Amino acid sequence: MEIEPVTPSTPRPVRRPTLVQGWHELTFLHWPVEPERVAGLLPAGTRPDTLDGVTYVGLVPFLMRGVGLGPGPGLPWLGTFCETNVRLYTVDDQGRRGVVFRSLDAARLLPVLVGRLGVRLPYTWSAMRLRRTGDVITYSCRRRGSGDGGSASRAQVRTGRPIAEPTPLEHFLTARWGLHVSWHGRTVHLPNEHAPWPLHRAELLDLEDDLVTAAGLPRMTGPPVSVLYSPGVTVRFGVPSPLSQPAGRGR
Repeated sequence: MEIEPVTPSTPRPVRRPTLVQGWHELTFLHWPVEPERVAGLLPAGTRPDTLDGVTYVGLVPFLMRGVGLGPGPGLPWLGTFCETNVRLYTVDDQGRRGVVFRSLDAARLLPVLVGRLGVRLPYTWSAMRLRRTGDVITYSCRRRGSGDGGSASRAQVRTGRPIAEPTPLEHFLTARWGLHVSWHGRTVHLPNEHAPWPLHRAELLDLEDDLVTAAGLPRMTGPPVSVLYSPGVTVRFGVPSPLSQPAGRGR
């Protein structure tokens, strides 16, 4: 099996858009983890994607804007809200690289319900806020209800200069052109496309987080090895395609 290369532009252009989203004011926080520690958390037919033998756990807070069906335009108010995802990186049996979301917290209830019931993504309705003062951004998230112990996250970063040439690791962590999800008994790949990420250096000023461990992942004991900021991109999703192996079978 040949694995697709890591490229800053999508290897599979979306010809029939099913969904449009704007991802803005993102911070990418990443920690290395041994592939065997997360392999059991992935959908059937996928395995941890690695760079130099290591895979990564990502914590990504951002502002979602203009979510809408088809090619858009998206909804200006209902489709705009804060979101934070905890993610892993995968490759499937067809060589397609992707993302697996272990959790997604969102500040608006309707997208949470649509995401959970329609796409079967692990969305949670949370109280969230993004505050920017000059070059410092503060993201806060606290889950509603008490079912998960009130898991919360707060990250504060200082944004820096643009990155002219991202490193192989920075491309590996951000240039992801689809997601893998278990959907109606099968693992599917949902492709996306967007312009190359405009990435910036960033400095992590403060972090208090329960979301990574609440997602069933090991506690990250040290600082993230990669901290990146992006003003954002507009994203189009295509038509999902099933993997050959049913999601209910063993790996």
